[in-house]
Amino acid sequence: MADMLEGVALVTGGGRGIGAGIARELADAGMTVAISARSQDQVDAVAAEIGGLAVVADVSRQDDVERTVADVERELGPIDLLVNNAGISGWEENAWDIPVEEWWHVFEVNLLGVHLCSRAVIPGMIERGRGRIVNTGSGAGYLPGSKNTAYAASKAAVYRLGDTLALQLNPHGIAVFTISPGLVRSDMTEGHFPEDAPWTPPELAPRLVRVLASGRADALSGRYIHAEHDDIEDLIRRADEIRANDLNAIRLQR
Repeated sequence: MADMLEGVALVTGGGRGIGAGIARELADAGMTVAISARSQDQVDAVAAEIGGLAVVADVSRQDDVERTVADVERELGPIDLLVNNAGISGWEENAWDIPVEEWWHVFEVNLLGVHLCSRAVIPGMIERGRGRIVNTGSGAGYLPGSKNTAYAASKAAVYRLGDTLALQLNPHGIAVFTISPGLVRSDMTEGHFPEDAPWTPPELAPRLVRVLASGRADALSGRYIHAEHDDIEDLIRRADEIRANDLNAIRLQR
């Protein structure tokens, strides 16, 4: 039986694709969900569908983020789960040919956005002694073959941010995870991969986030979990072994 949840969730980049799927899954599980994105029509549509709250915001702007968190907590209550899903790809051919500001903007959304949203909710989570943060990473951050320098580097940094933030928040009882949703058909990936690419079923990442939101996987805080290739129930059973042997982590092994 799927986990039933309660509390308030904020899903960034929730107006379409993976983020919208996560928002729907969390609402189906019983959570009250706020969706933020830059497109009014997209967040309005998803919020109306799930009975949630729509917020238009750019996660790379600190004032937008702080306003978003304030609005959500005023309208819905304290945020129990933050899903840092907002991201852009900035598809590039030659890194040296694109304007520097375009290259850097990928980091502003993908990495700075995670930091800004996390720092906005963490004080309240610490005060209440509970909370969970899930970051959407990507295999591009560690697998060979990626030719998109800004995207790959930003997603590698997202994992490292989550890994180290988990250590800081461990004494406060707050869990942090970074997940890879796999290669999912979306507006971001459309036209950039062949039809016979190893596409991941889009429902797997939302289902994984649902389990992480339940608290049953808190012993795996700081770990990198793949929505398709990792069996989360198996990882939960093996949590002691995983911590002892530093598994499900991206490390340089000498």
